[in-house]
Amino acid sequence: MARDSDVHAGSAADVVAWLAEHEEIASIQAAVCDLNGILRGKRIPTHQAKKVLDGSIRMPLSIVGVDVWGEDIVGNQQVFANGDTDGYCVPTGRGIIPVNWTSRPSALIPLWMFEEGDQPFLADPRQALARIVERYRVLGLRPVVATELEFYLVDPDADAATPPISPYTGKRLDSDAILSIDELDDFGAFFQEVYEECGKQGIPADAALAENGVGQFEINMRHTADPLKAADDAVLFKRLVKGVARKHRLSATFMAKPYGTRSGNGFHVHFSLIDESGRNVFDDGTSEGAPILSQAVGGLLGAMSESTLVFAPHFNSYRRLRPDTHAPTSVSWGYENRTTAIRIPGGDPEARRIEHRVAGADANPYLVVAAILGAALYGIEHEIVPPDPFPGRAYAERFPKLPADWASAVNAFEDGDVIPAFFDDTLRSMFVACKRQEIAGFASNVTDFEFAAYLEII
Repeated sequence: MARDSDVHAGSAADVVAWLAEHEEIASIQAAVCDLNGILRGKRIPTHQAKKVLDGSIRMPLSIVGVDVWGEDIVGNQQVFANGDTDGYCVPTGRGIIPVNWTSRPSALIPLWMFEEGDQPFLADPRQALARIVERYRVLGLRPVVATELEFYLVDPDADAATPPISPYTGKRLDSDAILSIDELDDFGAFFQEVYEECGKQGIPADAALAENGVGQFEINMRHTADPLKAADDAVLFKRLVKGVARKHRLSATFMAKPYGTRSGNGFHVHFSLIDESGRNVFDDGTSEGAPILSQAVGGLLGAMSESTLVFAPHFNSYRRLRPDTHAPTSVSWGYENRTTAIRIPGGDPEARRIEHRVAGADANPYLVVAAILGAALYGIEHEIVPPDPFPGRAYAERFPKLPADWASAVNAFEDGDVIPAFFDDTLRSMFVACKRQEIAGFASNVTDFEFAAYLEII
């Protein structure tokens, strides 16, 4: 399990000394997280570590808003209106993180962006989350967050999503195996190294389980009263799993829907709120929970449609949000109801919490947690009363629906009334421009399936 001692978060001088003791580390990756959840940055020789640690690294502010292919956004105000100015890249406080799955061990220093005058650049997704966490702090509240990430292991040599070959049996997986202990054993060496690397990076990995899809797994994170760390952990975990998979001659994907007819990959977020004494304010001793829980649910439901772009940010994301696929399609909530978008789990009232089930594993963890906590805060501040919880199959009811396609989600995000309450104007405009450019990219490419369907028949 996680061992924070393997993540060196001391002073710049301490980190330099640590690097001197680890001559096997060939380089440092200094990176920020963009709006798509992709780490972007520079490879730095280890002898220049102090330059990274003292905030001397600069990168264009526009780097957080490039599209999924890494291309500048046409007309991006950060590029053309102000000359593509640089921002200051400052360590997040995570320290230096060992990366052991590369051909030669390296290390990562996570950064976030500031403008001149030490002002947080609020289009940086980590800064967006930090701003919301601060608003909770002013109210004397701290969110406690836990995440669940699903992923598929696939054959790295195939041109399309193909189940992997079991290292144990030598046979290709060919069936769903939900909660199969044997399937976890088949990939035991992979999971063992994932847990070892999580420990070295301070990622609190907890239970692993086989999910509904063939070669699909989930690893849960233990809860933390630091939402920024919870999102950091999710970002680092996704990169770690993909890196360790490559080392084991596998590919890991967090695509929302790598197989058209199998379960999608979700990113479920659980959260509660504690006050300054450490008491869970969602708990009032009843099975329903305190009024503040209902208000948070009201805010989440009210912002859900206009937040969908955050939870489903890619073309492939909308293949997951379909009825009867273990993914929500409606703006709904209920107690112990996994067909609704918001679920209130049962159990000990002292652990009363909200589970948000909309996001896919392809989403940016910083933006997902920010959108969830921001909407909940909006509901609390405005004392929004939600409709009655729903006990049945939410797919069949006439609830308001989530945007059914990518373009509709972009429009809902851009035109939303609640989103501006917790996301900065610059972030919103950059995110919308990024997604519109990606939509155009997909629209201009003809797929093999499309070509085969229409080539001679029409």
